[in-house]
Amino acid sequence: MATPLRTAHTADLDPAELRAARALLDEAFGGDYDDEEWEHGLGGMHVLLSDERGLAAHGSVVQRRVRYRKRWLRVGYVEGVGVRPDARRRGFGGRVMAEIERIIDGAYDLGALSASDEGIPLYKARGWQLWSGRLCALGPHGVVRLRDEEDCTFVRPAAAGPLDPKHKLVFDWRDGDVL
Repeated sequence: MATPLRTAHTADLDPAELRAARALLDEAFGGDYDDEEWEHGLGGMHVLLSDERGLAAHGSVVQRRVRYRKRWLRVGYVEGVGVRPDARRRGFGGRVMAEIERIIDGAYDLGALSASDEGIPLYKARGWQLWSGRLCALGPHGVVRLRDEEDCTFVRPAAAGPLDPKHKLVFDWRDGDVL
């Protein structure tokens, strides 16, 4: 059976769809998905994939800003990519990511995401590159290095073209996990 894919802005999802997406992510991450993580994925574009049992996969892309050298870039930041446990290994994560990548390539200078250990093979297989340079954030008290994110942050150069990792990426600040 073909599985429908839907792309919609947060504002165009009804409360039941948002509840279903949140429940899916709670299940996909084994209960290790908190309110701040959910909040980070709101306000942008959601990709929802359904099967015969309902919502099977989700991902979203939200706008962030990152300073690279002397320029601030528009970043399509990937959040909340998850597949219902019983629907895994059916290509759903790849289909969600293909749509997210289409959005990033068409609207942003760069794509970025912080990968879980389980997600790394998917992103690598799709051509995402582990950022080998320094990562920082512009926080309330200035620039802060994000050492813990330097082994799991992947980028997808879009309109910005290739980036040289000898120059750091400085992300905008947000509450909770910055990346």
